Amino acid sequence: MKIHPDLLSNKNLGIPKMICHTTFLLLVAVSMKSNLKAQASTTSISWGDILGQLPDWYGSPEAMRIADNVLVYQHRNGGWPKNKDMARLLSESEVNEIKQAQKDRESEFSRTTIDNGATHTQMRFLARVFQNKPKAKYKRAIRKGIQYLLDAQYPNGGWPQFFPLREGYYSQITYNDGAMTGVLQVLQELVSDSSSFAALKFGKQLKQKVSTAFDRGVDCILKTQVYLHGKPTVWCAQHDRNTLAPAKARSYELPSLSGAESVGIIMLLMSIDKPSPRILAAVDGAVAWLETHKIENIRVEKQLNAEGKTDKVVVKSKGAPPIWGRFYDLDTQKAYFCSRDGIKRNHLAEISYERRNGYRWYTSAPQKVLNTYPAWRENLQLD
Repeated sequence: MKIHPDLLSNKNLGIPKMICHTTFLLLVAVSMKSNLKAQASTTSISWGDILGQLPDWYGSPEAMRIADNVLVYQHRNGGWPKNKDMARLLSESEVNEIKQAQKDRESEFSRTTIDNGATHTQMRFLARVFQNKPKAKYKRAIRKGIQYLLDAQYPNGGWPQFFPLREGYYSQITYNDGAMTGVLQVLQELVSDSSSFAALKFGKQLKQKVSTAFDRGVDCILKTQVYLHGKPTVWCAQHDRNTLAPAKARSYELPSLSGAESVGIIMLLMSIDKPSPRILAAVDGAVAWLETHKIENIRVEKQLNAEGKTDKVVVKSKGAPPIWGRFYDLDTQKAYFCSRDGIKRNHLAEISYERRNGYRWYTSAPQKVLNTYPAWRENLQLD
């Protein structure tokens, strides 16, 4: 900030010295306020990076500010809404608006969910903050989150996307976007003595409930694995809450075998200490299926089409890393693609421009499973 030299001297163009000094102080105050505001906006991290910080950061004033935001967003039932940047600065009026909206059953702030990382991400973050700053309010919030997850679990071990339940596909058992696996990972960490949750020192009774819920969730995973011609394959992105069969979600997300969502499930199963014969068989079968159904010598690239718009195109590429379809047909076990009309098509080029470019139809994520599996299997044999 530049100050006119006359304002800093006794030569103030005839303006009384008191007014001169007042003007100077006002200018300084405005400058400091704008600088602090700019600094706050540049030091704030995005919610998407909240679990990627160095350990010491979770004890910082910035982390505690965000943790207090997280408490504001937590619903009375213990869960959190999705797709909210809880790391941003909140004004007092915004805090009041959020709290008021939570009372409205139709408000997005009252729709608590495990979709898109909601609830389990907030619990992990608060646990890391508590590790550094053991405040009772953070422990209470995590405890409420645990109860929310326990209340939301179906008797068969699965979790719906939203709880309280919403009509439609939201009530199906949801593996899509790592929803149920994210919950199970948190439950797994809650009973571990080496995770950030250990500092909370929850009692044996609560840990037993969490452990039971985890086991039921794993049992649900094993029961929902799709068997074709007597062989275990992988999973659908969502399964019927009653029959456990592969289920439809949105119009272009049909009952299928998922090359994408199955990855998180397999990795979770491989993380379990002393896996049972059922778990071993499930992993072996799923890995064999992924190996058999990888797609080689193609890649997806963006090109300009005849209309001058960027378009996703599948091109031949000898030696390209393998990729997998997001969805495979339950009968042919071949990758398919779908517009909002719900009609399966064999090639990406055959669906609408909007769905072709607005959705990820191929994935390389299964390669992580194939890379991890051999060492995992070998270590089990050594044990």
